[in-house]
Amino acid sequence: MKPDGIKRMTATWLSRRQWLAGAALWSCAPLTAAERYPRNLTREDIDRWMTELSNWGKWGKEDQAGTINLITAAKRKSAAALVRDGVSVSLSLDADLPRDGGRGTWTFATRPPGPEARPQPAYVVETVGVSYHGSNTTHIDVPSHMYYKGQIYNGYPQTVYTDRGAGKNDVMPLKDGILTRGVLFDMPKLKGASYLDDNEAIYPEDLEAWEKKAGFRVEPGDAVLVRTGRWVRVREKGPLNLNQAAPGLYASCAKWLRERGAAILGSDVVQDVRPSQIEAVNQPVHQLALVAMGMPLIDNASLDELSAAAEKRKRWTYMLTLNPLRVPGATGSAVNPIATF
Repeated sequence: MKPDGIKRMTATWLSRRQWLAGAALWSCAPLTAAERYPRNLTREDIDRWMTELSNWGKWGKEDQAGTINLITAAKRKSAAALVRDGVSVSLSLDADLPRDGGRGTWTFATRPPGPEARPQPAYVVETVGVSYHGSNTTHIDVPSHMYYKGQIYNGYPQTVYTDRGAGKNDVMPLKDGILTRGVLFDMPKLKGASYLDDNEAIYPEDLEAWEKKAGFRVEPGDAVLVRTGRWVRVREKGPLNLNQAAPGLYASCAKWLRERGAAILGSDVVQDVRPSQIEAVNQPVHQLALVAMGMPLIDNASLDELSAAAEKRKRWTYMLTLNPLRVPGATGSAVNPIATF
């Protein structure tokens, strides 16, 4: 073969080898967040994730604590070490009491004393009640709050419910309280806004962008709290009907939280963006978190003071404590979460 022919063959071989090497590198390149967490999910995707993201059996076939198992003794100790200033902030709304003849989620009845002073000490008592599920009371949902296709978390049948509440997965696995690291995702600060739009979705890319901006990374056992600015929006524009429209997490965030090992998810809304942007699926984040993963949810938290306290310290991690009422059979509890810096 002539020298020119050898040169052409060599050049072709090198070119092909370079192309193959480039193709191999391309095929091994890590997927982007948008590729890992698609924005066009369907009901079929959610049903598939009910299996793929499931924690059923992970902590034993009798488990009822779900992702609370991720909050270990070591996790509690490391969370307690975050307390430096000794400053605590409540993350709860005031009780939604009836006003001016209207309805509230709380009831409160008492008999005040008359105008005459008594010669002996006397007591004043009251009766308090609450229908805490919904969008007006800060509360925690435990896995029994939702069932799907005849089952609740860890495969228990819906027949465990009676007129005395949930026979499995009730609030009692949380009876010793929760103490863990809380991490605040302040979405309005990320977006440079006072509050998110009424049906604005939050995606995993947003969560990762806030991690980078705030200087932390979600770790196993964390309580993830997501602020949308709901209460600023309510003060400026009036009530927000969360059953019709609400800012919140798109369903792919549930996969992200599962991969990171989050133990609890909370927000100032009810987690899910509404409408969900997935046809025929109402609240996919609730469904995946409660039923598949066994992850408790904190709804309707008050996060504005927490945002201010975190901004002041330039620190969005803190010790979170939360103590649900011990009510056997309850599918959750009204709560007053406390963040301590």
